Amino acid sequence: MNSGDCLQVVDRVADIREKQVATKQSQDVVYVYNRTREAFVATEASVADSYLRRLIGLLGKTKRWARVGSGLWIVPSRGVHTIGMMFPIDLVFLSKEKEVVHVEEYVRPFRISKVSLKASSVLELPPHTIYRTGTQVGDRLEISTLAAVEKSNQRAASVSA
Repeated sequence: MNSGDCLQVVDRVADIREKQVATKQSQDVVYVYNRTREAFVATEASVADSYLRRLIGLLGKTKRWARVGSGLWIVPSRGVHTIGMMFPIDLVFLSKEKEVVHVEEYVRPFRISKVSLKASSVLELPPHTIYRTGTQVGDRLEISTLAAVEKSNQRAASVSA
């Protein structure tokens, strides 16, 4: 193998690693769409699905995190606290079927939410998101990655072609 071949292999490995990192990041970011109200609840929500991510949650985040479209989906969870946080948040409690079973608006720092036995996950959102989107108990939410939507669009395009 000559030096030109080695450079091509190194470039190829770098491309594969970049794709793996991009795929990993896109899997960790989801959008949340309220199908009942036809409104986006969050366009860039992080997923806290490991012990460490759930433990840390929004701790250390500043008010800049609380911009429209952001969020944190904690899976599994039946309740949360805002101890150590610097800003208020809205909470949406979801069943396994992603149906809203409880909401709490403008939960201030150093508070403990209600524990909902019906919930299997909780969405932490910027304050006033529940009001802005009209989200209510009984609404059905769609939570998915952008990559999953792109794949289904590609499949639909190939089927119709």
